[in-house]
Amino acid sequence: MPAVDPPAAAAPRPALAGLEGAARWVQLGAGVLCMAMIANLQYGWTLFVDPISKAQGWERASIQFAFTIFVLTETWMVPVKAWFTDRFGPRPTVLVGAALITASWVLNSVATSLGVLYLAAVVGGFGAAAIYGTCVGNALKWFPDRRGHAAGATAAGFGAGAALTVIPIGNMIAASGYQRAFLTFGIGQGAVVAVTALFLHAPTILHPPIPKRLSIPQAKRSIKPGKMVRKPVFWLLYLIFVMVASGGLMTAAQLAPIAADYGISKTPVSIAGLTAAALTFALSLDRILDGFGRPLFGLLSDRIGRENTMGLAFGTGAAMLLLLALYGREPVVFVLASAFYFLVFGEIYSLFPATAGDTFGPRHAATNAGVLYTAKGCAALLVPLASILARTHGWESVFLVTVGLNAAAAALALFVLKPMRRRAIADSFLMT
Repeated sequence: MPAVDPPAAAAPRPALAGLEGAARWVQLGAGVLCMAMIANLQYGWTLFVDPISKAQGWERASIQFAFTIFVLTETWMVPVKAWFTDRFGPRPTVLVGAALITASWVLNSVATSLGVLYLAAVVGGFGAAAIYGTCVGNALKWFPDRRGHAAGATAAGFGAGAALTVIPIGNMIAASGYQRAFLTFGIGQGAVVAVTALFLHAPTILHPPIPKRLSIPQAKRSIKPGKMVRKPVFWLLYLIFVMVASGGLMTAAQLAPIAADYGISKTPVSIAGLTAAALTFALSLDRILDGFGRPLFGLLSDRIGRENTMGLAFGTGAAMLLLLALYGREPVVFVLASAFYFLVFGEIYSLFPATAGDTFGPRHAATNAGVLYTAKGCAALLVPLASILARTHGWESVFLVTVGLNAAAAALALFVLKPMRRRAIADSFLMT
């Protein structure tokens, strides 16, 4: 009987050198959970403002200043905390963050002066920065082949995580007072983060072979933050981030005043069998689509490229803002256009970290993405200008300015950033 040749072995698929299998999905899940536990520090704050005002007799503006302090501290401290992650690993950094977010809400629960409230905001900002920067950076390291998807899923935890607890928090405030809610949820959130942190660790190999199916260009070597900020491509990324984020932060902060000035806040709107006041409907859809858009566009960017996805998202954002400028006084247009705008706005929190990881390498990914994230703080400083412009020229003029910013950002991403970034990555191969 003639010998039968053994079947030819299948061509080996490029391995990710230990970055495949269940382990990295555990890391991603732990990061998403930690991010969900800090979401209330930003998105749940609004539930406490009026109860604090009634109990302490403080003005709303004074109470909201604590929120401003928190956002600025959290934004500007992310790169510092991310540096600790790159140097000492994710576990100790997140454990410190867990202690700080717990201390922040415990301080809120006993605050009898605005000074203590503001101190709690600083402490909470430090803690949230430690957790945010670490979880995003760790996701970038574990998923070199799916950075957009991983960063988007992690950011979605922060964007939509408060949806799990806003109702229980509201119920506890109504039944037991805001102090009890701060204390209970502060300890509970901190405990969940602390336990989850025990599962976090960085991968041991940072430059694995990337499968050929992945067409995303990636740097061959890692660049330290100090060298990154001397690269023109970084500052172009930073500029585009500020241009897009300023419009989104303005719209998020001013949506209620815009609806009030348009006289449609309480106008009933019916869509797909659901009926609610225009402002309520818009706010609900905005949160849902914002959270959904982050992993969606991150995944899309893994398939068609970062800049192509930016062009699509920023261009769509410009179109939705133009609808708001021209027809925003129509309640249905106000609800749908704002909702679809936030669908394509939230992706900046997945696309930009992923782009930074691709361009500057994974070893310092947490710190580098954190430095880029400070663009959000710069954009936040531009938000008050919208109110000034609206007083003199109306909200339509504000929307038209943001249309221009989004359209210009789309053009810069496609025609300037794309070739510049490819040249920078090619240089990284030549310098190894």
